[in-house]
Parts: sequence; C-alpha cells; structure tokens
Amino acid sequence: MSNNDAPRVDAGEPQAGFAQSSPASTTAADPPSLFPAALYYAVAAILLLAIPFYLSATDYVGFDNDDTMRLVEIRDYLNGQGWFDLTQYRLGLEGGTLMHWSRLVDLPMALLIRFFSLFGPRETAEAIALAVWPLTLAALLVGFTALAGLRIGGRTVMHLSACFAMVYLFGMGRFSPGSADHHNVQLTLAALLVAMLLDPQRRPASFAIAGVAGALGIAIGAETAPFVAAACLTFGFFWAWHGALVSRAVSAFSLAFVTTITAAFFLTVPPSLYRMVTCDNLSLGFYALGSIGGLMLFLNCLLLGRSPRLLRFAGLAVTGLIVLLAAKIIAPECLGNPLATLDPMLRDLWLSKVVEARPVLEQIRLKPYGAGGFYAVGLIALLVCLVRIYRNEKREVHLLILPLLAISYAVTMVQVRGAMFANLLSILPMAMLVADLRAFSREKPQATGRSLLYLGSLLVSMPLVWSLAGLILSQGTKGLAAQVSPPASKSLDCSSKQALQPLADLPPGVVLAPSDLGVNILRYTPHRILSAPYHRNQGGMLTELNTGLALPEEAIAFLRGAKVNYVVFCRDELQTVDLVAMKPDGFYAALSEGRVPAYLKPVGTLDPDRLQIFTVQPE
Repeated sequence: MSNNDAPRVDAGEPQAGFAQSSPASTTAADPPSLFPAALYYAVAAILLLAIPFYLSATDYVGFDNDDTMRLVEIRDYLNGQGWFDLTQYRLGLEGGTLMHWSRLVDLPMALLIRFFSLFGPRETAEAIALAVWPLTLAALLVGFTALAGLRIGGRTVMHLSACFAMVYLFGMGRFSPGSADHHNVQLTLAALLVAMLLDPQRRPASFAIAGVAGALGIAIGAETAPFVAAACLTFGFFWAWHGALVSRAVSAFSLAFVTTITAAFFLTVPPSLYRMVTCDNLSLGFYALGSIGGLMLFLNCLLLGRSPRLLRFAGLAVTGLIVLLAAKIIAPECLGNPLATLDPMLRDLWLSKVVEARPVLEQIRLKPYGAGGFYAVGLIALLVCLVRIYRNEKREVHLLILPLLAISYAVTMVQVRGAMFANLLSILPMAMLVADLRAFSREKPQATGRSLLYLGSLLVSMPLVWSLAGLILSQGTKGLAAQVSPPASKSLDCSSKQALQPLADLPPGVVLAPSDLGVNILRYTPHRILSAPYHRNQGGMLTELNTGLALPEEAIAFLRGAKVNYVVFCRDELQTVDLVAMKPDGFYAALSEGRVPAYLKPVGTLDPDRLQIFTVQPE
C-alpha cells in the first residue's frame, strides 16, 4: 500500500514503525461495496452451517456439554430464577453450584425463546432460538472479517477474508445451529474489535466500538482476558507512536472500555459479590484492573498527547507498572492459571482428558496428526507478520495484528482452546499474503511455480485443510468418510431423552452419574445431579469419582453422605471405562460385571446391557 495516505506523525519525528505503512488502500469509495458482498457471504455462511447440520442432526442442541448447560441455565431464568442468581441449584452437592457464566449471553436467547413461544410450544421455540442465535453471530463474524479485509487490502482481501472466515466457521463447529455456548459471542466480538482497530481513518467512533467489544468480551468470559489485554496494549502503543493525531480516537476507546466494563459489572454482578475476586468471570479483579488501565490510558492521551514520543512511551510504561502493581494487590491469584487450584484427582481423571485444556506437547503426543488444525496456520501467520514487518510491506497493519495474534497463539501453547482466537486472527495476514501471491502469479500466468505458490498459500491458510490432511494421514479415506457420514449406533445413547425417560419418571431426587451424562440429566429430568464437567463443582465431581473407585461395600457411605437417591450407570461411557480399568474391584467395576450390591434396586431401562438405573434403598 502507498505511504502517501499514512497517518501523519509528530512534526520533526522520523516516519518509521507504525507510520511507514498504514492500511490506506481503502478509499472513501470503498465502503459502499462492503454491504452487498458482506450480505452475500453472510447468507452463504448461514447455508454452509445450517444445511449439513439439519441433514445429520438428531437434536436441536449442539454437541457440546456447554450448549446443553446454557439451555438449562436459560430455562431456569425463564422459569423465574433471579437475574443476579447464577447458582445452578440442581448441580453438585446440597446447595448447588455458583456458575461463572454471564447473563449477557442468556438474555438474547431467552428473549428469542419467549418471542417464538408466542407462536408454538416451548421446545419448538427453543429449537428456533438456538438456530437463529449462532447463525446470526456467524453472519456478523463474516461481515466484520470482510470489513477488516476491505480496510487493509481492498476488495480482493475482503473477498479472501470472507471466504476464509466461512471455512473457519464451518471447521470449528461453534456457530452451527444449537451452539448456545458463549465462545461464539466472544469470537464475534474479537472480529468486531479487530475491524474497528484497522479503521484507516482512525475515527473515534470506530475506536469506541472497539472499546465496547473488548469490555463485553471480558464481561462474557475470562477466556478473552489475554486477547483484550493485548488489544489494550496495542491501542496504547499506537497512541504512544502517533501522539496527538490519534489521541481523540484512543481516548474514545479507553472511555468506552471503562464505561462498558463498569456497566457490565454493576448489571451482572450481585451486590453481595462486589468484593469477591474470581479469575474465571467478571469480578472485582477484572473490573478494577480494566478500569485502572482504561482510565490511565485516557489520562495519558489527555495530558501527554502533544508531548515528545519518548515521554509518551514513558507514560505508557508507568501505566503498565501501575496495572501490574494493582494486579498483585487486588488479584494476585489471577496472574497464573485459574485451574491451578483444581484438585489433583480432577486434574488427572478429568481435566487431562479435556481436549481444549491440553497444552501443545500433550496434544501433539496424543494426536500428532490433528495438531496441524490447531497450531499450523497461527504459526505461519506469525511468521508472515514478522517477515512483512521486516520488509516494510504493509508494516502498520501487521504491527497492529501481531500482538493480538501472538498472545492468542501463546495461549494456544498452554491450552488448545486458544486456537479458536489464533486461527481467527490469522485470517487477515494470510488473506493479504494470498492476495499478493495471486497478483504475483497473474503477472506471468504461464509460470507454473508462481501458480503453485499461490495455490499452496491458499491451502495452508485454512485450519480445516490441515485437519483433513491429518485425518487422512492417520486414518485414510475411511476416516474421512466416517467424519462426513458417521455410522449409526445400534445401541441407545445413554444421554438421550429416550434413554433417560425411566429416570425422568421417578420422583425428584439426587442422581450419581458420570460427569458427561450430568448436563443431559439436568435437561431431561427434574433431578439434581452430583457431577457435571465444570471446575466450580469440585465437591460433586470428587464425590462421583470416589464413589466409582470405592469398593462396593464402601461406596454406600459416599451415596448416603451425598443423599443420593439414584445411580445411573452407562457401561460404555469413557470416564466409567477408565475408572473400571483403574479399580477392577471397585463400585463401577462391580456394576460393569453385573454384580449389583444389595442396597441398589434396578429400574427398567430400554437398553439394560448398556444403561442401568438404580434406586438407592433406604437404610
């Protein structure tokens, strides 16, 4: 891109770094071309996600436990549970479990369900709402990504960015109908923040929208904290370099961020928890640090906007030190892994088996062929950013994207879940590279090497291609065919409504069952479940694990202590298989072999060879 349209810098200061290559290929005539293209891609994305889902789906709720748990939470809210009351009373030991999710995600889906309930049964309304919500977010994410592409590289990069975004959505599965989890909201907000950050005109309105998006990301879930921190740092460095020319815009970002996170704190955190610091959701810790950092950045813009660049960087450094000091005082526990305090038994028997929580070396060791889909594109995008910054090719654009991508990729090294942000952010640098290589190949269409380079860059830019290649390498074409059309199971799914109907017909009570069955038992029955895969429910999860490993004559003590009324045993459930292997003489092993203790009475089920339900007899 030409340097002629780059933002001006302070008089007398050398034009280097950010100022040498600004995203200026977008002109005033470009924005009108966005809407029809974005609308086209949005519709295409909806069809791409909806058609495969409805051709194979057996349920209107997504595949993830969190999708079902979110529906349970929304149902409780619609049935009268308070806005500030996030306790899941039917999960865990007596008294329930205080969840760490935000009502900000519950609210839009609850409103959709209530609206569609005007025209049909509640279950139909749920199905429509759980389709409309994620597909709407998918359309928005594609639109935001297309806008960012248009701003940094014109129409070609816009089209490539939108296409890459569609493939990204299709491959990750978080935006298909039924996806009620909050990660799709966070990713959409991240795409919006980046699109506003890359506004070539540096308008205060764009930066204010970025501030709102960043604050909402934190309010919805702590997973975005590293990304939002990197975004705040990026805005800070951008101001420190350009000074007065962008002070109004960066001030708008900081004020919008502080205002939004303040509103979110007081609108979603109950007054009784104002002084509590938690590291997995919006609490005093994140609110205080976000507010301090945002206000300090605003004061820097106000007081030092026209100061020499060195003094501006000094002010930014002081801000960083104050935020770190505040973190040490207010929330020192949040500077590390929030799951570090998890019980060792839960780390070994549960967390280590959760794919999204695995570190890079563990994931590569267990599934080496699947690692490309998580790590390859982000690494290539990082290298592309570094090389193009070094070569002064659209330097400012890559400098703005680099810290966001780098921190997301660093999170991916610690936990696989970071890959969803890293792969999203990789779209823009890869789209710019592919666009340039496309132009390079078209200069000499007869040059095979150029064409192959262009096609190769196109393929390696998509995580889905890496995942499919790994699947074929590890399992051959049969593995690929199984993914496209999985074989129908001949046995009853233990977590299905049909399988759990005999349990639902029993009087409300307390159920002991493996964690992965817990959320569906909450959904389909009126019972309280001891265990479901949520780190705040350590007591209930440990009770279930210790019961499964105990000798049959000892297990009754755990059952009585937790006031369990029913035991649900699924022979093929993965955790159950692991516990049986660990303790061949344990409670679950006895049930697996058909040795039912006298204190259990069987309840008839549709598939007794796989799923068994027992009532616990009174003393």
